[in-house]
Amino acid sequence: MTDTDVFHIGGDLPVRRIGYGAMRLSGAPGERSGMTAPVWRAPSDRAESIALLRGAVERGVNFFDTADAYSLGESEELLAEALRPYRDEVVIATKAGVLRPSPGEWITHGHPAYLRQQAELSLRRLGTDRIDLFQLHRVDPEYPLADQIGALKRLRDEGKIRHIGLSEVTVAELAEAERTAPIVSVQNLYNLSDRVHDPVVDHTAAHGIAFIPYFPVTTGDLTPHLTALAAELGATPSQLALAWLLHRAPNTVPIPGTSSPAHLAENAAALRLSLTEDQFKRIG
Repeated sequence: MTDTDVFHIGGDLPVRRIGYGAMRLSGAPGERSGMTAPVWRAPSDRAESIALLRGAVERGVNFFDTADAYSLGESEELLAEALRPYRDEVVIATKAGVLRPSPGEWITHGHPAYLRQQAELSLRRLGTDRIDLFQLHRVDPEYPLADQIGALKRLRDEGKIRHIGLSEVTVAELAEAERTAPIVSVQNLYNLSDRVHDPVVDHTAAHGIAFIPYFPVTTGDLTPHLTALAAELGATPSQLALAWLLHRAPNTVPIPGTSSPAHLAENAAALRLSLTEDQFKRIG
């Protein structure tokens, strides 16, 4: 493992730069694919899911991302059970700020008291006294951002969370949030086929803030092009998509999610795939 394989979130949480996103570990295996998966119930194959998460640690993954909205908190409970033997070796991030009144609804809700309540529930489900990284799942326009971040700052001051992160924000929103408390990470949708947040990647890289791309292996129309280049490098298109993100900026920490042990191994191995500047540009 080299220095470029690790990013220190908040300056004091060293994580390998390919993590694991737990959103896909829900319901039955056939319900997990795509961006419209319900993420409503705990995985029906719980034992296999626990084995997968422990296998991730054995492959060197030490950063795991979840949210209170994933399976109504059961995702946090699953990670707590699976990672308990490794708790001192891993970093767990969670999020709050989205309501789930039904399988098809994701409703932003950032009332400060609600955020504090959800943090308390996350602490119980994760079985910890302090959450490593607690992220505002979405900015709620109904409440001042200073109040939403203020609630998280109070939790940090109380020692209940270690660091504060944001999800799906612009550079302007990040700058506004930082007027209230230090922000150590931004988790946005970003991949080869969706680069709307290029300015956020550049800004966070310049300021030492972790950028955590979710849905990182989506390649869209670039798949045929990637397949040819991947064959040259002895890699897969998914590995190439992850390698592109790692090369894009030194602060990127992609969190691919999967319930397949084979895909998990493939994703983790992408950390060993280095691109030259020419190869990076050829990808797109």
